[in-house]
Amino acid sequence: MSNNLAPAPITPQLTSQQKPLLIFDFDGTLIDSVPDLADATNLMLEQLGRSPFALDTIKGWIGNGARVLVERALLGQVIVDDSLDNDAVEEALRIFFAAYGALDCQKTTAYPDVSDGLHQLKNAGYTLALVTNKPIRFVPKILDHMGWTPLFSEVIGGDSLPAKKPDPAPLLHVCESLGFAPIDAFMIGDSINDILAGKNAGVDTIGLSYGYNYGVDIRDSKPNFAFDEFAALVDYLLKD
Repeated sequence: MSNNLAPAPITPQLTSQQKPLLIFDFDGTLIDSVPDLADATNLMLEQLGRSPFALDTIKGWIGNGARVLVERALLGQVIVDDSLDNDAVEEALRIFFAAYGALDCQKTTAYPDVSDGLHQLKNAGYTLALVTNKPIRFVPKILDHMGWTPLFSEVIGGDSLPAKKPDPAPLLHVCESLGFAPIDAFMIGDSINDILAGKNAGVDTIGLSYGYNYGVDIRDSKPNFAFDEFAALVDYLLKD
């Protein structure tokens, strides 16, 4: 008698040369969130009676978490000093969070080939994790919007742990949580903070040049590998 049972799915196997754990940055690596972050920043400044800044200016301030972005906006410069009153920063941060949380993510988009590439990597047998300096409260909404929630085995935000990138703690936490040694992982990002986090954790790094790195070529940070397009990264990771 014949039966209609489908054959068991075949789980792809990685080659011995590949690292099974891929830890991705978020903003500037997988998503272009500058338009929404710039809108929230300028809404904050407007409520504080300050002048707005151009999108390209704000883009150069992204990468060290929300508090540093707010401090840079209040000072109007990349270098943050101790001249800001802490209570003023806290109030500005509260306004920023409210403004950003009210946005619908419609201006936040995936970079070219990222969505297809993530699915290809997952289907090839890689374990995917996300480590971002964005406050964790905003991450699930964007992941759901992109349809990526099922792809990531671990998601760490900038306030999920006591320290954030470039501190190695988030990367080491992911490796331990998922059962991988640091040598078996890649940290993939667009910023010097991603590269430094990887180096500090003993994790090899891959830089992507199209994101937010304060106007500096990511290759200057000396990642182990660097690519100008996400598709090229995927091709490298899927090669035999």
